[in-house]
Amino acid sequence: MKKVKVEDAVGMVLAHDLTKIVPGQFKGAAYKKGHIIQLEDIDKLKDMGKNHINVIELTDNDIHEDDAAIRIGKAISGYKVYNTQPSEGKVTVKAEERGLLKINVKALELVNDIEFIIIAALHNNTVVEKDQAVVGTRIIPLTIEKERIEKIEEICKELGSIVSVKELKPLKAGIVVTGSEVYDGRIKDKFGPVLEEKVKHYGGLSIGVKYASDNSQMIEDTIKAFIEEGADVILTSGGMSVDADDVTPTAIKNISDRVITYGAPVLPGSMFMLAYKGDTPILGVPACGMYHKTTVLDLVLPRIMAGEVLNRKDITSLGHGGLCLNCPVCQYPVCPFGK
Repeated sequence: MKKVKVEDAVGMVLAHDLTKIVPGQFKGAAYKKGHIIQLEDIDKLKDMGKNHINVIELTDNDIHEDDAAIRIGKAISGYKVYNTQPSEGKVTVKAEERGLLKINVKALELVNDIEFIIIAALHNNTVVEKDQAVVGTRIIPLTIEKERIEKIEEICKELGSIVSVKELKPLKAGIVVTGSEVYDGRIKDKFGPVLEEKVKHYGGLSIGVKYASDNSQMIEDTIKAFIEEGADVILTSGGMSVDADDVTPTAIKNISDRVITYGAPVLPGSMFMLAYKGDTPILGVPACGMYHKTTVLDLVLPRIMAGEVLNRKDITSLGHGGLCLNCPVCQYPVCPFGK
């Protein structure tokens, strides 16, 4: 930082805020730190009584904070996101449309290991809305060496973009409500409508609700019928515990080619089951899905709707953050659940 005459400061970077006072009308920063002095600023600065100012002179190896943020934003951004113009040295990355946020955590950590670089992101696998801010980035000083920015660009070229948004596809969902008490008409079904609304919320389309008694073969046949009708995903409800009459897990196991998990380290939702018949995912949704607003289904279904094929590690990793606090007013996904 050095002190120079305002006439000699054109093209240099202002090192601190310059306050302007208009008695009874205004007091605030007329020029903020990081501003690059322009020719037209000279008379305004003199009107403020500023004949000399403290500036930082850019060398050929230096990048201004705004330009650095623009380059970082461009390097880290992938599919279905866009960058804002820099404001006070910060660029914000926003979602182009509603979808599933994907954060390349390995690349994110490597970039944040570079001194004077910060990238702050929402959690991976969060459902985000159109134009929602998902990442903010800036450098800490007013200027930075080109090599640091080039290192970020190299990391993203090698490991891929850090932030992107996956489309929630309009998958067709078949819903199988199990339980003799519903099948026989002893009680009214309340699970089917809940699951239909959940499918709709995450961008899918319900192609109907079918009912099956506590009979493994009947449940298998109902699942098979939905698949033959073109369902992209199957949701089965109820009968997921170890009670003698709960045979839904057995039916899912029998009809599937591979079972990913029966049980998830998530509360509510520990009796969750995930299996695949060919490419068709079959989700066994425990009874908590009817009573609680947010469950394991909210952590898994968006990824299914985004076209992801999940493995056992995807499920077991949910344990860190898998405890829902059942807040009086649910704020999900702006909360610790699933994070």
